[in-house]
Amino acid sequence: MRWKDRRVSTNVEDRRGGGGAKAGGISILGLVVAFVAWKFFGIDPQSAYQATKQVTSHAQSAETKGLDNPSPEQQEAMEFVGTVLADTEDTWSQVFQQQLNSQYIPPKLVLFTGVVNSGCGTAQSAMGPFYCPADQKVYIDTSFFQAMRQQMGIGGEQNQTELSRNDQAGDFAQAYVVAHEVGHHIQTILGISEQVHKARQQVSQVQGNQLSVRQELQADCLSGVWAHHNHQRTQFLEQGDIEEAMDAAHKIGDDYLQKRARGQVVPDSFTHGTSAQRVQWFQTGLKSGLISDCDTFNAAI
Repeated sequence: MRWKDRRVSTNVEDRRGGGGAKAGGISILGLVVAFVAWKFFGIDPQSAYQATKQVTSHAQSAETKGLDNPSPEQQEAMEFVGTVLADTEDTWSQVFQQQLNSQYIPPKLVLFTGVVNSGCGTAQSAMGPFYCPADQKVYIDTSFFQAMRQQMGIGGEQNQTELSRNDQAGDFAQAYVVAHEVGHHIQTILGISEQVHKARQQVSQVQGNQLSVRQELQADCLSGVWAHHNHQRTQFLEQGDIEEAMDAAHKIGDDYLQKRARGQVVPDSFTHGTSAQRVQWFQTGLKSGLISDCDTFNAAI
Protein backbone atom coordinates (compact mmCIF):
# COMPACT_ATOMS: atom_id res chain seq x y z
CA MET A 1 0.00 0.00 0.00
CA ARG A 2 1.39 3.39 -1.01
CA TRP A 3 0.76 5.83 1.80
CA LYS A 4 3.88 7.90 2.45
CA ASP A 5 4.39 11.51 1.39
CA ARG A 6 0.68 12.30 1.34
CA ARG A 7 -1.42 14.60 3.51
CA VAL A 8 -1.69 13.71 7.20
CA SER A 9 -4.97 14.60 8.89
CA THR A 10 -5.05 17.27 11.59
CA ASN A 11 -8.05 15.49 13.17
CA VAL A 12 -5.85 13.10 15.17
CA GLU A 13 -5.67 13.39 18.96
CA ASP A 14 -2.58 11.72 20.37
CA ARG A 15 -3.26 10.61 23.96
CA ARG A 16 -0.37 8.16 24.15
CA GLY A 17 1.76 10.38 26.38
CA GLY A 18 3.43 8.57 29.24
CA GLY A 19 2.18 5.25 27.96
CA GLY A 20 -1.35 5.86 29.26
CA ALA A 21 -3.06 3.69 31.86
CA LYS A 22 -2.11 0.05 31.58
CA ALA A 23 -5.09 -1.42 33.44
CA GLY A 24 -3.15 -4.27 34.92
CA GLY A 25 -0.62 -4.47 32.13
CA ILE A 26 -2.63 -5.84 29.21
CA SER A 27 -0.40 -7.95 26.98
CA ILE A 28 -0.81 -8.26 23.24
CA LEU A 29 -2.08 -11.81 23.70
CA GLY A 30 -4.47 -10.63 26.40
CA LEU A 31 -5.73 -7.93 24.06
CA VAL A 32 -6.61 -10.49 21.39
CA VAL A 33 -8.17 -12.95 23.85
CA ALA A 34 -10.34 -10.22 25.36
CA PHE A 35 -11.29 -8.96 21.90
CA VAL A 36 -12.32 -12.48 20.86
CA ALA A 37 -14.31 -12.91 24.08
CA TRP A 38 -16.16 -9.67 23.41
CA LYS A 39 -17.01 -10.85 19.93
CA PHE A 40 -18.02 -14.33 21.11
CA PHE A 41 -20.41 -13.23 23.82
CA GLY A 42 -21.92 -10.51 21.66
CA ILE A 43 -21.77 -7.86 24.36
CA ASP A 44 -23.27 -4.55 23.33
CA PRO A 45 -20.44 -1.96 23.07
CA GLN A 46 -22.18 0.53 25.36
CA SER A 47 -22.59 -2.11 28.08
CA ALA A 48 -19.04 -3.28 27.59
CA TYR A 49 -17.70 0.24 27.99
CA GLN A 50 -19.58 0.71 31.26
CA ALA A 51 -18.36 -2.64 32.61
CA THR A 52 -14.84 -1.69 31.66
CA LYS A 53 -15.30 1.62 33.43
CA GLN A 54 -16.06 -0.17 36.69
CA VAL A 55 -13.14 -2.58 36.31
CA THR A 56 -10.67 0.19 35.53
CA SER A 57 -11.98 2.92 37.83
CA HIS A 58 -8.81 2.56 39.89
CA ALA A 59 -6.56 3.09 36.88
CA GLN A 60 -4.81 6.31 36.00
CA SER A 61 -6.60 8.38 33.38
CA ALA A 62 -5.24 8.05 29.86
CA GLU A 63 -6.17 11.67 29.06
CA THR A 64 -2.58 12.73 28.47
CA LYS A 65 -0.78 14.71 25.86
CA GLY A 66 1.10 13.10 23.00
CA LEU A 67 4.41 11.35 23.38
CA ASP A 68 7.26 13.74 24.18
CA ASN A 69 9.93 11.62 22.54
CA PRO A 70 8.20 9.09 20.29
CA SER A 71 10.26 6.26 18.86
CA PRO A 72 10.53 6.03 15.07
CA GLU A 73 7.91 3.24 15.14
CA GLN A 74 5.53 5.30 17.29
CA GLN A 75 5.94 8.34 15.06
CA GLU A 76 5.34 6.24 11.98
CA ALA A 77 2.24 4.73 13.57
CA MET A 78 0.75 8.18 13.97
CA GLU A 79 1.73 9.23 10.45
CA PHE A 80 0.19 6.07 8.99
CA VAL A 81 -3.10 6.40 10.82
CA GLY A 82 -3.17 10.13 10.10
CA THR A 83 -2.60 9.51 6.39
CA VAL A 84 -5.37 6.91 6.21
CA LEU A 85 -7.71 9.26 8.07
CA ALA A 86 -6.83 12.06 5.64
CA ASP A 87 -7.63 9.70 2.77
CA THR A 88 -11.05 9.01 4.27
CA GLU A 89 -11.66 12.75 4.67
CA ASP A 90 -10.74 13.61 1.10
CA THR A 91 -12.49 10.62 -0.44
CA TRP A 92 -15.73 10.82 1.54
CA SER A 93 -15.97 14.58 0.96
CA GLN A 94 -15.91 13.84 -2.77
CA VAL A 95 -18.32 10.89 -2.55
CA PHE A 96 -20.85 12.73 -0.36
CA GLN A 97 -20.92 15.63 -2.82
CA GLN A 98 -21.27 13.40 -5.86
CA GLN A 99 -23.65 10.73 -4.55
CA LEU A 100 -25.60 12.49 -1.78
CA ASN A 101 -25.24 16.16 -2.74
CA SER A 102 -24.22 16.70 0.87
CA GLN A 103 -21.23 17.87 2.89
CA TYR A 104 -19.15 15.29 4.73
CA ILE A 105 -18.22 16.12 8.31
CA PRO A 106 -15.20 14.00 9.33
CA PRO A 107 -14.68 12.41 12.74
CA LYS A 108 -11.77 12.91 15.12
CA LEU A 109 -9.45 9.95 15.67
CA VAL A 110 -7.91 9.32 19.09
CA LEU A 111 -4.70 7.35 19.55
CA PHE A 112 -4.36 5.95 23.05
CA THR A 113 -2.52 3.37 25.10
CA GLY A 114 -4.18 0.93 27.50
CA VAL A 115 -7.27 2.82 28.69
CA VAL A 116 -9.15 5.80 27.30
CA ASN A 117 -12.08 7.98 28.33
CA SER A 118 -14.61 8.43 25.54
CA GLY A 119 -18.09 9.84 25.19
CA CYS A 120 -19.31 6.24 25.52
CA GLY A 121 -17.47 5.63 28.80
CA THR A 122 -14.05 4.29 29.73
CA ALA A 123 -12.67 1.61 27.42
CA GLN A 124 -9.62 -0.63 27.34
CA SER A 125 -7.43 -1.37 24.36
CA ALA A 126 -8.66 -4.97 24.75
CA MET A 127 -11.92 -3.80 23.18
CA GLY A 128 -10.11 -3.26 19.90
CA PRO A 129 -10.62 -0.17 17.73
CA PHE A 130 -14.07 1.38 18.17
CA TYR A 131 -16.23 4.31 17.17
CA CYS A 132 -18.21 6.28 19.74
CA PRO A 133 -21.31 7.97 18.28
CA ALA A 134 -21.74 10.13 21.39
CA ASP A 135 -18.60 12.17 20.65
CA GLN A 136 -18.19 11.11 16.99
CA LYS A 137 -14.63 9.92 17.49
CA VAL A 138 -12.71 6.81 16.41
CA TYR A 139 -10.48 5.30 19.11
CA ILE A 140 -7.44 3.18 18.29
CA ASP A 141 -4.63 1.70 20.35
CA THR A 142 -2.11 0.96 17.60
CA SER A 143 -0.89 -2.10 19.51
CA PHE A 144 -4.01 -3.75 18.09
CA PHE A 145 -2.35 -3.67 14.68
CA GLN A 146 0.62 -5.52 16.13
CA ALA A 147 -1.81 -8.05 17.57
CA MET A 148 -3.38 -8.49 14.14
CA ARG A 149 0.02 -9.51 12.80
CA GLN A 150 1.48 -11.53 15.62
CA GLN A 151 -1.50 -13.29 17.18
CA MET A 152 -4.10 -13.42 14.42
CA GLY A 153 -1.73 -13.75 11.47
CA ILE A 154 -3.33 -10.91 9.53
CA GLY A 155 -1.03 -9.32 6.99
CA GLY A 156 1.93 -11.47 7.99
CA GLU A 157 3.22 -12.82 11.28
CA GLN A 158 6.48 -10.93 11.45
CA ASN A 159 7.81 -10.10 14.89
CA GLN A 160 7.37 -6.36 14.60
CA THR A 161 6.81 -3.41 16.90
CA GLU A 162 3.66 -1.31 16.51
CA LEU A 163 3.57 -0.33 12.84
CA SER A 164 7.10 -1.24 11.78
CA ARG A 165 7.43 -0.90 8.00
CA ASN A 166 10.24 -3.37 7.39
CA ASP A 167 8.32 -5.02 4.58
CA GLN A 168 5.05 -3.05 4.41
CA ALA A 169 3.05 -6.25 5.06
CA GLY A 170 -0.41 -5.69 6.48
CA ASP A 171 -0.72 -1.96 5.73
CA PHE A 172 -3.99 -2.23 3.85
CA ALA A 173 -5.45 -4.66 6.38
CA GLN A 174 -4.82 -1.98 9.00
CA ALA A 175 -6.25 0.73 6.75
CA TYR A 176 -9.37 -1.43 6.35
CA VAL A 177 -9.82 -1.40 10.14
CA VAL A 178 -9.66 2.41 10.22
CA ALA A 179 -12.00 2.68 7.23
CA HIS A 180 -14.50 0.33 8.90
CA GLU A 181 -14.68 2.53 12.00
CA VAL A 182 -15.09 5.61 9.81
CA GLY A 183 -17.94 3.69 8.18
CA HIS A 184 -19.69 3.72 11.56
CA HIS A 185 -19.23 7.50 11.64
CA ILE A 186 -20.96 7.75 8.27
CA GLN A 187 -23.83 5.67 9.65
CA THR A 188 -24.08 8.12 12.54
CA ILE A 189 -24.19 11.29 10.45
CA LEU A 190 -26.72 9.69 8.09
CA GLY A 191 -28.97 8.78 11.02
CA ILE A 192 -28.64 5.02 10.50
CA SER A 193 -26.99 4.30 13.85
CA GLU A 194 -29.77 6.03 15.79
CA GLN A 195 -32.42 4.07 13.90
CA VAL A 196 -30.66 0.79 14.68
CA HIS A 197 -30.28 1.76 18.34
CA LYS A 198 -34.00 2.48 18.67
CA ALA A 199 -34.96 -0.70 16.82
CA ARG A 200 -32.74 -2.87 19.03
CA GLN A 201 -34.54 -1.57 22.14
CA GLN A 202 -37.82 -2.96 20.84
CA VAL A 203 -36.77 -6.48 19.88
CA SER A 204 -35.28 -9.60 21.45
CA GLN A 205 -31.56 -10.12 22.05
CA VAL A 206 -31.31 -12.43 19.05
CA GLN A 207 -33.13 -9.97 16.79
CA GLY A 208 -30.97 -7.17 18.16
CA ASN A 209 -27.86 -9.16 17.30
CA GLN A 210 -29.15 -9.58 13.75
CA LEU A 211 -29.56 -5.81 13.44
CA SER A 212 -26.03 -5.37 14.76
CA VAL A 213 -24.73 -7.77 12.11
CA ARG A 214 -26.40 -5.75 9.35
CA GLN A 215 -24.95 -2.55 10.76
CA GLU A 216 -21.44 -4.01 10.88
CA LEU A 217 -21.70 -5.43 7.38
CA GLN A 218 -22.78 -2.04 6.09
CA ALA A 219 -19.64 -0.51 7.67
CA ASP A 220 -17.61 -3.18 5.83
CA CYS A 221 -19.32 -2.24 2.58
CA LEU A 222 -18.67 1.46 3.18
CA SER A 223 -14.99 0.72 3.77
CA GLY A 224 -15.01 -0.96 0.36
CA VAL A 225 -16.62 2.12 -1.19
CA TRP A 226 -13.82 4.21 0.32
CA ALA A 227 -11.13 1.89 -1.06
CA HIS A 228 -12.74 2.04 -4.53
CA HIS A 229 -12.70 5.83 -4.73
CA ASN A 230 -9.46 6.34 -2.84
CA HIS A 231 -7.64 4.15 -5.34
CA GLN A 232 -9.11 6.20 -8.18
CA ARG A 233 -7.79 9.34 -6.49
CA THR A 234 -4.35 8.18 -5.33
CA GLN A 235 -3.56 4.79 -6.90
CA PHE A 236 -2.61 3.68 -3.38
CA LEU A 237 -3.32 -0.03 -3.78
CA GLU A 238 -0.51 -2.45 -4.65
CA GLN A 239 -0.46 -6.11 -5.56
CA GLY A 240 -1.67 -8.23 -2.65
CA ASP A 241 -3.40 -5.39 -0.77
CA ILE A 242 -6.95 -6.54 -1.50
CA GLU A 243 -6.00 -10.07 -0.43
CA GLU A 244 -4.76 -8.63 2.88
CA ALA A 245 -8.07 -6.90 3.49
CA MET A 246 -9.97 -10.09 2.60
CA ASP A 247 -7.80 -12.03 5.03
CA ALA A 248 -8.54 -9.46 7.75
CA ALA A 249 -12.29 -9.55 7.05
CA HIS A 250 -12.20 -13.35 7.14
CA LYS A 251 -10.33 -13.55 10.45
CA ILE A 252 -12.61 -11.14 12.28
CA GLY A 253 -15.80 -12.92 11.24
CA ASP A 254 -17.92 -14.11 14.16
CA ASP A 255 -17.81 -17.75 13.06
CA TYR A 256 -14.01 -17.72 12.68
CA LEU A 257 -13.47 -16.08 16.08
CA GLN A 258 -15.95 -18.32 17.89
CA LYS A 259 -14.49 -21.46 16.34
CA ARG A 260 -11.02 -20.34 17.37
CA ALA A 261 -12.07 -19.41 20.91
CA ARG A 262 -14.46 -22.26 21.75
CA GLY A 263 -14.28 -24.79 18.95
CA GLN A 264 -17.89 -24.20 17.94
CA VAL A 265 -20.13 -21.43 16.64
CA VAL A 266 -23.39 -19.99 17.99
CA PRO A 267 -25.07 -18.09 15.13
CA ASP A 268 -27.67 -16.42 17.37
CA SER A 269 -24.85 -14.65 19.19
CA PHE A 270 -23.28 -13.21 16.05
CA THR A 271 -22.94 -9.40 16.19
CA HIS A 272 -20.60 -8.64 13.28
CA GLY A 273 -21.31 -11.27 10.62
CA THR A 274 -19.60 -14.39 9.36
CA SER A 275 -16.26 -14.34 7.58
CA ALA A 276 -17.99 -14.93 4.23
CA GLN A 277 -20.46 -12.10 4.84
CA ARG A 278 -17.75 -9.62 5.82
CA VAL A 279 -15.69 -10.46 2.75
CA GLN A 280 -18.77 -10.31 0.50
CA TRP A 281 -19.91 -6.88 1.66
CA PHE A 282 -16.44 -5.34 1.54
CA GLN A 283 -16.15 -6.60 -2.03
CA THR A 284 -19.60 -5.19 -2.86
CA GLY A 285 -18.52 -1.69 -1.91
CA LEU A 286 -15.11 -2.11 -3.51
CA LYS A 287 -16.53 -3.17 -6.87
CA SER A 288 -19.27 -0.57 -7.29
CA GLY A 289 -18.15 2.38 -5.20
CA LEU A 290 -21.81 3.19 -4.55
CA ILE A 291 -23.23 3.98 -1.10
CA SER A 292 -26.63 2.81 -2.36
CA ASP A 293 -25.26 -0.71 -2.84
CA CYS A 294 -24.52 -0.91 0.90
CA ASP A 295 -28.15 -1.24 2.03
CA THR A 296 -27.59 -4.33 4.14
CA PHE A 297 -30.84 -3.73 6.02
CA ASN A 298 -32.98 -4.51 2.99
CA ALA A 299 -30.80 -7.14 1.38
CA ALA A 300 -30.43 -10.88 1.82
CA ILE A 301 -27.20 -11.27 3.75
